Amino acid sequence: MSSLRLLISDSYDPWFNLAVEECIFREMTTQKILFLWRNAETVVIGQSQNPWKECNTRRMEEDGIRLARRSSGGGAVFHDLGNTCFTFMAGKPGYDKTLSTGIILQALAQLGIHATASGRNDLVVDTSEGIRKISGSAYRETQDRGFHHGTLLLNADLNRLADYLNPDPKKLQAKGITSVRSRVANLVEFLPEISHQQVSDAIIQAFFAHYGESAQPEVISPDVFPDLPDFEKQFDKQSSWEWNFGKAPAFSHLLNERFGWGGVDIFFDVEKGTIVRAQIFTDSLNPAPLQTLAEMLVGCAYRSEALAACGTRLIQQYPQQSGELAELRDWLIATMK
Repeated sequence: MSSLRLLISDSYDPWFNLAVEECIFREMTTQKILFLWRNAETVVIGQSQNPWKECNTRRMEEDGIRLARRSSGGGAVFHDLGNTCFTFMAGKPGYDKTLSTGIILQALAQLGIHATASGRNDLVVDTSEGIRKISGSAYRETQDRGFHHGTLLLNADLNRLADYLNPDPKKLQAKGITSVRSRVANLVEFLPEISHQQVSDAIIQAFFAHYGESAQPEVISPDVFPDLPDFEKQFDKQSSWEWNFGKAPAFSHLLNERFGWGGVDIFFDVEKGTIVRAQIFTDSLNPAPLQTLAEMLVGCAYRSEALAACGTRLIQQYPQQSGELAELRDWLIATMK
């Protein structure tokens, strides 16, 4: 029996792929595993990141771009089908992220692309225009096992990457890890005919060559849930708002606006995606509804639907100011996205 295992996902769903990765990682034994996958348009953030700080969540919602939080650290990245994603897993003491990095570099060299490892988690190519990043990685280790996963930029839409990874200029005071942006390049710039299949084949060959063994590929499809322990439960977690948004580190948000009827300053403290403190200051001639809104907001999820519901209840409570409060509600919802 081979000590290697090769898994290939037939899904472009980021929540599916990350759930597969997590389940395999939990159940793996002594085998060394290579998992190859791709995600359709998705922003993937690190375990300790704040999506509202890292991403343009408003534009993502408008364009139907998913958010996926992975279980490893590191920064925010944009995935589309122009990316090839890889995961290497192994038990300890055999786990060594420098080995998997070497396998990727060897695969690229087979294709005629000479890249090097840079810093903690990047692969770069030295070009006439300077150093360009072609791959980013993240890592996770437990007491007895570890994984290294990352993405290779083949033909990704770099304009869209900029669209979704440049957040709105919200006045957030955020804790947690902030992404470091690097100059990036697609591999198609160096090898115009490159394809996902070509890169996948090269990685597989380099993986087999390194260990002197081979394994039959196992194709994992979303048509039938994989035969993995607790997969359905893991998928539900991976696709939930509570995991993707609600796990954001604590942060504060200041909003302000001037309306025809007065100015408003709103301060939120947010923990685990829930507003735990709210203060509202105004020079409105009738501040009572806004004081009530501040009380309503405590315990409210930091998401537009929940805020809309608060605003609607407020209008029902103060119908004589419905026009002003509807204006406030709509502004609040638009600003929060």
